[in-house]
Amino acid sequence: MWETELFRGNSAFNETADLMLGLVSLMVFLCLMQGPCAHGRECRRKLLTTVPGSFTSLCINPDSAMSASSLPFVVGANTVEDQRARWERKRSRTAKELLETEYKYLEQLDLVLTYFVTILKAKGTLKPAVLETIFGPLESLYSASHVLSLHLEKGNLGQGLEIFCQSLDLYGHYAENLEQANKTLKEQVNKNKSFRKFKKLQETRPQFQGRELEDLLPLPLQRLHQYKHFFRDLLENTSPDTANYQKLAKTVKSVYEVSQWVQDIFDKRENSLQLLRIQKLLKGQKTQVLTSAKPCHPLHLLNSNKLSCQAVYPLHQCSVDKVFGHTWSQGGLLSLSFPHKTLLLMTSSQQEINDWYRSLTAAVRQLKA
Repeated sequence: MWETELFRGNSAFNETADLMLGLVSLMVFLCLMQGPCAHGRECRRKLLTTVPGSFTSLCINPDSAMSASSLPFVVGANTVEDQRARWERKRSRTAKELLETEYKYLEQLDLVLTYFVTILKAKGTLKPAVLETIFGPLESLYSASHVLSLHLEKGNLGQGLEIFCQSLDLYGHYAENLEQANKTLKEQVNKNKSFRKFKKLQETRPQFQGRELEDLLPLPLQRLHQYKHFFRDLLENTSPDTANYQKLAKTVKSVYEVSQWVQDIFDKRENSLQLLRIQKLLKGQKTQVLTSAKPCHPLHLLNSNKLSCQAVYPLHQCSVDKVFGHTWSQGGLLSLSFPHKTLLLMTSSQQEINDWYRSLTAAVRQLKA
């Protein structure tokens, strides 16, 4: 028999005693439920009627205390099993959503292949080269996703992903061709009357739900972005000691690499558009902006009035600081700090340094908002 007595004292002691009392009471209650102490019913009555701060004594059965000591291990085991069960539920839910959205993706691709590619090939409305430019490897992308869906239906996730990874490069090639595809499509709509009429007729079918061909062509790249999140979630909820874990990890790595490839294509395209915009702003001046990486020598007969684009930096990651030029003086120096590069801008004009600083800080603030 163990007997513990707690006495009222100063406020700090009482707060500590109350906290200890709560913890001890829980353990004692569990012990008492397992077996009575020597005092029997009277001890249990004391425990259940005690008010914190006025507690007199507790009686604990040593045998019961020993049996209660195994409780944390039981709870810990249940916690691990519960966590594994939660992972499995999340994994099953993600796999189900992946398959359902794959069906919708295939259905949308099938609209383009059935009502455009197949019929246009049969009718000869467009030349084979033009047809290839507009639709690219769309048929191959459909086949790869169709095979993936068949494996997902059977629960063969690992095997399905291994085969699917072999076709991931198609998404990068599709992204490289998309700009030219849209340009060629626009040209054919403008100059090919029979194609324009055919396109309009097909788009009025109820299956298209008001969507135009231009709305459907970016679908593979949108799906690639979804794959990235689906496969990552599956990996996070898969135990590393399972057979599918390594296959999932490889798939996630491959999808992220292709996604970065696609993102680089769009970044480069956006940079080119920005350079064209700058060129238009410089209209009327004897300056041209080139996209080549070779510097233009000022004595060059043809390029002396041209600027060469050496690099493009993400302004939303920029920090703008004045090195000097805070007071009204002869110009100043600005520091533009990026994650892996720092640029210095210098001018002898105080008006220019102030305008640069104001414009750059405003642009950075707007992009970060």
